[in-house]
Amino acid sequence: MQHNWPRYLRLIVLFLIATTTVGFIFGQALLGLLAGLLGYLWWTLAQARKLHRWLANPSASDEAPQSIGLWGDLFDSLHRLHNNHLRTQDRLRAQINRVQESTNAMRDGVIMTDSRGALEWWNGSAEHLLGFRRQSDRGQYIHNLIRTPAFKAYFDSRDYRDPLELTSPAKPHIHLQIQISLFGDDDRLIVAKDVTRLHQLEQMRRDFVGNVSHEMRTPLTVISGYLETMVDNADDLPPKWRRAIITMAQQSSRMEALITDLILLSKIETGEQTINDALTDVNDLIGQICHDAQVLSGDKHHEFEIAINDQRLLRGDESQLRSAFSNLIFNAVKYTPAGGRITVSWSTDRDGAHLSVRDTGIGIDPVHIPRLTERFYRADPSRHQETGGTGLGLAIVKHVLLNHDGKLEIRSHIGEGSEFICHFPRERLAENPL
Repeated sequence: MQHNWPRYLRLIVLFLIATTTVGFIFGQALLGLLAGLLGYLWWTLAQARKLHRWLANPSASDEAPQSIGLWGDLFDSLHRLHNNHLRTQDRLRAQINRVQESTNAMRDGVIMTDSRGALEWWNGSAEHLLGFRRQSDRGQYIHNLIRTPAFKAYFDSRDYRDPLELTSPAKPHIHLQIQISLFGDDDRLIVAKDVTRLHQLEQMRRDFVGNVSHEMRTPLTVISGYLETMVDNADDLPPKWRRAIITMAQQSSRMEALITDLILLSKIETGEQTINDALTDVNDLIGQICHDAQVLSGDKHHEFEIAINDQRLLRGDESQLRSAFSNLIFNAVKYTPAGGRITVSWSTDRDGAHLSVRDTGIGIDPVHIPRLTERFYRADPSRHQETGGTGLGLAIVKHVLLNHDGKLEIRSHIGEGSEFICHFPRERLAENPL
């Protein structure tokens, strides 16, 4: 059987045979073999020393140490690996530099932190928007530089589906939108966007709506007063004017309701209406609103079902909660056909408290549900013309729930009625002292 031994192994065997032969000639074959082994050991140690010196400072020379046999192959292989490593390193460094240059060109601030919030890298825009200093802030915890409790809670929540808005810690006139993404080993990629212009436009819109609504209220009140007087004395008017006067009075009342809702929504949005976190008896509040809803129902004779399985109080502003709950219950009355059933329930579980308003109305196409809380959005404009709705009720509900750490859930299908659920966190519940 033929063995294909490596070249370096054949050289070692030949060297040992040669030293043994020389020793045999002189009558000391074992001594010759031992001398060969010692010579090979010395040569191996010399090559190992070359390897150690080269590995300690591989950049000192572009060429690998010269040798033969096993060590020559080893030096050549390591030299090739080293060159490949240098080329890969240069390519990666060029890519990293390109990524950093591109992110530095961004107008949005980009920050990278570890899982605990220690700053690892940020671009130039982050320095401008957040006031970071490259010389001293690397390794600092971002919570120590952005000292906003809302940011700390947002960072720790790990729920980054919605962005966070806050003012810049370095420039209070700048409004930022913060979006966090998870990557790697629970690290964070934070993007800070300057939304000052959008914030100013939104504030201008709110101020305009609020101011115009206030200015319109006085002349409209005068007009409505005169129209009410004319309606009360409609019998004294010519027949051709009666219908016009009655229609004008109806539309005037509708405009008053619209302005009232606009002013209320403006106050809730701008914070003019101070939130009074008092203890609210939801049981009593629902009873009052349902009593008013039965009066509103009138000849439609709706069937009301009220289910309350928790007597605890809700911490919140009773005035705002009354506006939100009454909008949902009154809407159920308006959009449920005569003889329909309206179910109002208040329940609690481990997730918090829930107010459900369910009706047997005509329902809403699910395609409209994501936009129902937008101002003046109408899933069916004809229904609002018939009921006199302002299109602001659900927008008010949404903002009231935001003020109370809650959220609105809407379930509906055409022909199957609708259900509106207000969810409140458990922290909002309090025991009834009575």
